[in-house]
Amino acid sequence: MCYPPGDTTAHLVSELQCLAMRRLYTGIDIGTYHVKVVIAEAGENPDMPMHIIGTGTSVSRGLRHGYIVDTKEAARSIREALDRASSAGKVRVRHARLAVGGVGLDEMRSMGEVNLTASGGIVTEREIERAERESQKKLAPKLVNRTVIHTIPIEFRVDGVKAFGKPHGMQGTKLAVETLLITMLTQHYEDLIGAVEGAGVEVDDVMASPLAAALVTLSKAQKTAGVILANIGAETLSVAIFDEDTPLSIKVFPIGSNNITESIALSFQIPLPEAEQMKRGAIIGSDIPTKRMQTLVASKLKDMYALVNAHLRSIGRHRLLPAGIVITGGGSGLTSATEIARAILKLPSQVGQIGNLSRTSSVDATWAVAYGLCRWAYMEDAARSKYSFSDIVANGWDSLRQGMRSLLP
Repeated sequence: MCYPPGDTTAHLVSELQCLAMRRLYTGIDIGTYHVKVVIAEAGENPDMPMHIIGTGTSVSRGLRHGYIVDTKEAARSIREALDRASSAGKVRVRHARLAVGGVGLDEMRSMGEVNLTASGGIVTEREIERAERESQKKLAPKLVNRTVIHTIPIEFRVDGVKAFGKPHGMQGTKLAVETLLITMLTQHYEDLIGAVEGAGVEVDDVMASPLAAALVTLSKAQKTAGVILANIGAETLSVAIFDEDTPLSIKVFPIGSNNITESIALSFQIPLPEAEQMKRGAIIGSDIPTKRMQTLVASKLKDMYALVNAHLRSIGRHRLLPAGIVITGGGSGLTSATEIARAILKLPSQVGQIGNLSRTSSVDATWAVAYGLCRWAYMEDAARSKYSFSDIVANGWDSLRQGMRSLLP
């Protein structure tokens, strides 16, 4: 991954030597309108932020609402973004982490219970995994044509008593776990991986886009107090809700900033490019009153936040998240995005910023997903090294199994 593009097989030894000295990580975020790639290098020591050595973007082709309709076109877009990031970082990318999202992403809740007699009445990692598998088996009929991306424990109980934190080492006769399963349509999942592989890169693992963004835009304090991360994309609005440092819910709504652009175009009978500029506040000599434009944009944002509010009610977190809502994505740049969120949700509101970056970095929150994937890979490497997980990442949650398929509170 470290040698300049165009070198021959003879340079493989040099590449291995380079990899031994440098720890490089690549994240790929495939959006409906743009593909973004980030290549980041680990800091000199665990306490230092990562250094982004290359970024690349391209116009997405062959996608709709986050899923692939033309694999070859999608692969071509991915390859373009990868080439630009590789050129900027003067490295070759052979492996990467991939974010998955779009309207095919969904969540399910389940319960799993196992007897602890096999372990002598002691809760071990093996019993926890058994309980999680049982929770997934209960949902088998609903998982037809769907792939489980993450199995996240929400709450453990030993003999009916809630276990605060990790239940490892506790004694009892039965272990129960409530899990949040993040799933995706299998066809969409396989198409995304196929497109990346078609671009010549092996996918090491995948993560749901909202979780990847949360790794670098939310602090541990926010996730512990309770917070919503809302990404306003072009065609989707995705939210990740955390409480007690654990993901409680992930939801994707089929509405995004493009709906605002289209409403402007239809309401004022102007071309889409002009409507997009007006949405962003560009002055183009239009005779359309500014107040009318602001009213229309505000109306659409209210519709979006109303969906979020309804979802918070459905999971019992309405007005109960002290850290409020953190907004990312292209729609976060709209001037009234935070004010309307505050008014509708009755919660603190702010635009998200990426943490764990060097001061010289120029990327903004729109790169959070791709960079979050790099951070995830770094966290896993750190957890396997001589350093403890807490030494590496003060603003993350424990990842005890590869791929973040299981997150413990």
